[in-house]
Amino acid sequence: MILTSSIMLIVLVLFSYLSLENWNSWKRAMLMALVGRNKLRFVDGTIHPLDPKDPLHHVWLHNNNIVASWLMNSISKEVVASVTYSLIATAIWKDLKDRFHQNNGAHILQPKRDLSNCLQGSLSVLKYYIKMKSI
Repeated sequence: MILTSSIMLIVLVLFSYLSLENWNSWKRAMLMALVGRNKLRFVDGTIHPLDPKDPLHHVWLHNNNIVASWLMNSISKEVVASVTYSLIATAIWKDLKDRFHQNNGAHILQPKRDLSNCLQGSLSVLKYYIKMKSI
């Protein structure tokens, strides 16, 4: 079956839902997907909502709703309840970023602990390398 471009725009594949623990990896995957679909500007703030009287408002609304649905469908149930009533993709993205992107000591200290406690044990060199890279 061949998908038309309008159907392909709706499909977005991520391998994990945003939860309290995986902001950085989820954000990276989402940004890659948005760039690949030419929709990044709907979350980075460079495309602003159009006035409902603007002749292109329906185009903006269509694309905004696609991006907003991608975001909401890639968030865990615990998190999605807090953004369910946001209508603008940029607002959803900003809310998530403000909540999860924290450069505090606890977020820096934990990977350092994980690295210092990481032992190769019986792992092959490749598996140990992958384990280290994932920290």
